[in-house]
Amino acid sequence: MKAIIYMRFLAICMLLHAYGANAQNRTVSGKVTGSDKEALPGVSILIKGTTQGTTTDAKGDYSIGVPATDAVLIFSFVGYNSTEINTANQSVIDVSLQQNDQQLSEIVVVGYGTVKKSDLTGSLSQIKAKEINAFPATNVLQAMSGRAPGVQVTQNTGAPGAGVSVRIRGTNSVQGSNEPLYVVDGFPTSGSNPTIINNSDIESIEVLKDASATAIYGSRGANGVVLITTKQGKSGKMQVDYEGSFSQQTLRKKLDLMNAKEYAMFYNEQAANDKVNPYFTQAQIDGFGEGYDWQDLVFRKAPMQTHNLTASGGNEKTRFSVGASIFDQDGIIKGSNYKRYSLRAALNTDFSKMFSLSYGATLTKIKTSRQNNGGGNRGGSLISAAISAPPTLTPYNEDGSYRALATAYPFISNVLINPLNYINEQTDEVDANRILANAALTFKPFEGLAIKISGGIENSDDITNGYTTTNFINSQGTATVSNARGTSLLSENTISYIKTLAEKHSISAVAGFTYQDFLSTTLGGSGVGFLSNVTETANLGSANTPGIPSSSYSFSTLLSYLARVNYSFSSKYLATLSFRADGSSKYSEGNKWGYFPSAALAWRVSEEEFIKNVPAISDLKLRSSWGLTGSQAIGAYATLNNLAAGKTVFGDALYNTFAPGTLLPGNLKWETTEQLDFGVDAAFLNNRYHISLDYYIKNTRDLLNTVQLPLGYGFTSTIQNVGQIRNKGLEIAVDGRIIDKAFKWNLGANVSFNRNKVVKLYNGADILGGSIGVTLISDAANLLREGEPMSVFYGYLKNGYNETGKEIYKDLNEDGVINQLDKTIIGNPNPDFIYGINSNMSFKGLELSIFLQGVQGNDLVNVSSINNTLDYGFGLNMPREVYTNHWTPTNTNAKYPVLSRANSYNYSDRLVEDGSYMRLRNIQLAYNLPLSGWGVKWMRSAQIYVSGQNLLTFTKYSWWDPETNSQGGSNSLGQGIDHYSYPTSKSVTTGIRVGF
Repeated sequence: MKAIIYMRFLAICMLLHAYGANAQNRTVSGKVTGSDKEALPGVSILIKGTTQGTTTDAKGDYSIGVPATDAVLIFSFVGYNSTEINTANQSVIDVSLQQNDQQLSEIVVVGYGTVKKSDLTGSLSQIKAKEINAFPATNVLQAMSGRAPGVQVTQNTGAPGAGVSVRIRGTNSVQGSNEPLYVVDGFPTSGSNPTIINNSDIESIEVLKDASATAIYGSRGANGVVLITTKQGKSGKMQVDYEGSFSQQTLRKKLDLMNAKEYAMFYNEQAANDKVNPYFTQAQIDGFGEGYDWQDLVFRKAPMQTHNLTASGGNEKTRFSVGASIFDQDGIIKGSNYKRYSLRAALNTDFSKMFSLSYGATLTKIKTSRQNNGGGNRGGSLISAAISAPPTLTPYNEDGSYRALATAYPFISNVLINPLNYINEQTDEVDANRILANAALTFKPFEGLAIKISGGIENSDDITNGYTTTNFINSQGTATVSNARGTSLLSENTISYIKTLAEKHSISAVAGFTYQDFLSTTLGGSGVGFLSNVTETANLGSANTPGIPSSSYSFSTLLSYLARVNYSFSSKYLATLSFRADGSSKYSEGNKWGYFPSAALAWRVSEEEFIKNVPAISDLKLRSSWGLTGSQAIGAYATLNNLAAGKTVFGDALYNTFAPGTLLPGNLKWETTEQLDFGVDAAFLNNRYHISLDYYIKNTRDLLNTVQLPLGYGFTSTIQNVGQIRNKGLEIAVDGRIIDKAFKWNLGANVSFNRNKVVKLYNGADILGGSIGVTLISDAANLLREGEPMSVFYGYLKNGYNETGKEIYKDLNEDGVINQLDKTIIGNPNPDFIYGINSNMSFKGLELSIFLQGVQGNDLVNVSSINNTLDYGFGLNMPREVYTNHWTPTNTNAKYPVLSRANSYNYSDRLVEDGSYMRLRNIQLAYNLPLSGWGVKWMRSAQIYVSGQNLLTFTKYSWWDPETNSQGGSNSLGQGIDHYSYPTSKSVTTGIRVGF
């Protein structure tokens, strides 16, 4: 019986094969060109209703077998309109495809929905997947730098996994964070840096800038909103994509320090000036030579590699996308690294025409090894020691032990530590786990109406282990362990409706309510004095002196109601109205609710008859918007009378106590940002060139800040709504297809100007911020003052040298005394403008992309230079120019003062440098392999590339790198400070991208 069934099955297969052979009994061939008659290689040609197809070769030619009966061929190519042609009895079909600019018709993501780009009424910038994944980066925010007008991205340090500061249209808050809100696949995250997301998993990033776009996020929209959309599955054959890269990183530049002979002569001169015996004999000086450069000990060539694998596909009902990635970066400082492992899954399924379900989850594990690299004084940190260690000495003694630098010479700094101690004997490791998962059920009872119920969870768990071994100089062994956990639960429930009336009136609306809570806890322990280094942080109980454990708890909730209506008349007149009400547990009774409306109007002038007859103008839209957004800006319990734990002694016993804290609770309300925006979007010459202009004014009022209280209150300070800040600026973005033939060249650029001003402060009093904390100079670096930009530098003005070569300062009030009254504004960390330039050229299979990014007109305070250009009495090595250009009786106009231990200094404009730079952020040469020409059908695409990151940086800044912000982050006061920051590296990358 089985044999009969098998024979019948073979017969059916043979008949089907014969039918297929007869059906494919003719060939259609031809050539595909563009509207300029240039050949188009790689055009997809598909027999409609089947999966059979081919592509054009390098000359635009194609050949395909079609059935004897009529067949329809679909010709499609990126950037061109698809064309369907019935083959009928034709054997030769030449096709000319018309170019299609997709910018106006493409869909962009906005808060709680999507919209056609042509229908936008607010200010939005989009960064696409190709730009996001242009080069390896530990943080997706690095890929935003220079890509979107109005967005300033600063890498705080060059350390692997270091934080990134993002400012959208300036700084708004003093007390609160200035980071934008990050929304990943609709989930408003609680963190300020979305490190959980791998760059290759992102489909697009939308940056919402004006109030019309951000007001739908209410109390968290004042600093802008960054919407991150990950890749989703699409119906069709399953596709597998892999990308792998390997990079070699190096220090961008070395500091030109004194060699051993110069060092010895330098300190002998200092000894002579201070009337002490010389430290080195002439014989020693003659024998030193170049000596040892300690930068070579600390910095290294470091590898970085990435691997990303994604599979996606599905059918009309169910689509999926799953991916895994590895990011592994060794830092250019020995002992530092960053490793990230991610798993991601996305599923979308339609149960029926009425019900659909979507689910997405990302699991990430991050392991970071950090070095004691930032800050420090007179060689008391790794980077400080790398510069300061004498070139006359080497790292090891003759017996192989670490050389003790602090006792090497009688005149040397007693805190100068051999960098090997930090590299080999000290660890600071973070083991982090991140989970972001959300799901949504959508019910569509009839066409145009959708009810969506969604929920999600964000969870973070960070364990930090720090250990200093007993081999570290003067160490008994020190261990610290801390655990920080954060959980955020989200529930969002929305209803949306889309309707077109009389073919002219288009309405889309969304309304809903959301709930989100935020829980964070910490736990820490420590110990000093260990008999052995074997257990490190695994057994704090074995310490001779256990530390006092510490812990904390914080919980807050946010309940919101939201609504938005978009109206369009004939796709010509557009209007958007939105409203959000936020209730926060953080605020006082009577002030818990904040209300945030917005409105926007747009006029597509190009749809008017008097413009349609102007052939040069393809599109012209005028926009205006107004709205209110907010910032919570305080901790969970800032409005409550918190009790502080303590200890006290009664008699001979120790008792636990609780007493009111030093912060007087205040009756606080929201910080509110009011923003007005005017914009123009235009396209010319058949959408070949585009330009977008935005002018905005942002006023933040009810600014929250800590206010000092008079003595006798029982409290030392309180938080009050006391100030106002204004940002206003201009953003310009242009792009175009410069050459659009066989050789293609697309060029885009953007530039942003922002002017920041402190309008009002409590009683008009200045606010000091930032800090310079080294022995030689200790002062506040930044200042908030009414009428001035945020965080200006405030100090003394250098006024040359006196007759003995010591630095003197200007007596601004001419009272004969140099004191606080002679301080003035000495610099501004806010740039005049920021910009980016992106060029993409292609010819056949070759692609060349060049990306330039820059900042102009900002100042930096070089705190690193205090010890290493001015602190002459402690044996620290210094840049060579200090040796060649210091004050002597015959060189009184020198850059640096007399070499003397007796010098004293104030925080002055000497430390302020121009932080402007232009950087070749990325250059890439790629080749797309001609798979169809080779007859390779099992691969969809294949590209090999070589690229360079940060290869060239044009700057006047004297230290390692101008892109630094040692005290950066969400803080708005300590800006533009470089205090022995981990240098930024440059790198060369090779990689491959393949699709199956």
